[in-house]
Amino acid sequence: MSRITIGQYYPTDSIIHRIDPRIKLVGVFMYISALLFVNSFVGYGISFVFLCLLVSLSKVPPKLLLRGLRSILIMLIIAAGINLFLTPGEHILFQLGFIRITLEGVRMASQMAMRLALLITGSSILTLTTSPIQLTDAIESLLLPLKAVRVPVHDIAMMMTIALRFIPTLADEMDKIMKAQKARGADFDTGNLIQKAQSLIPILVPLFVSAFKRADELATAMEARCYRGDMNRTKMKVMKITPKDFISFGAMILFFVVILFLRYGFFEFI
Repeated sequence: MSRITIGQYYPTDSIIHRIDPRIKLVGVFMYISALLFVNSFVGYGISFVFLCLLVSLSKVPPKLLLRGLRSILIMLIIAAGINLFLTPGEHILFQLGFIRITLEGVRMASQMAMRLALLITGSSILTLTTSPIQLTDAIESLLLPLKAVRVPVHDIAMMMTIALRFIPTLADEMDKIMKAQKARGADFDTGNLIQKAQSLIPILVPLFVSAFKRADELATAMEARCYRGDMNRTKMKVMKITPKDFISFGAMILFFVVILFLRYGFFEFI
């Protein structure tokens, strides 16, 4: 759990850090949408090269992003296994009883694993290069039209940002609780699946207590500072769109168009 990178912020001076957070937020949604359209290894290759370019420009250590992938390794294996054994196809590679592995299943499992890895890594870049305050301002600014219909835009943006920021906090808290329980003789590695699930109860109870305690302390701190949402609230740093932001947004649009062209245009001519 301590390897989770989503929600963490890596402070440094890079081109990606200086991009307007609204552009980055919209760009992440476009990046995720583009990955949903990819249906070939060529598209995944282009997405991987584009992601490597973003990582290089962000100056975020690749080890930090790879550490985040290790935390979802089990999810990647499960997703790949489901597609590997349950995808029907005509080209059978291996069969033993009801267990059947097809070429189509191998292709689908590989693409699903690559898609999840690219999704998690790309989403992590957003939080690693954007501070929680900038992320809150960006969400609030993008949802501002909903304020005309009395939607509490600022409160929604604040809750989303706090929830995102609490992910690594609770992960660290869970890691500390597990180490404390192991020091007292607890065993979380032996037994079957049901026994392992039951052994997590001594972890979940103090974790929920700690989460509610942190939430109460945060609410008390915000109230002590006279926090009243966006009522008569001003901003010390006003977000402004610069030419470099337009260039960055144009690069993201180009990537999205290339992926759509590979899906609906390129392979029709081959």
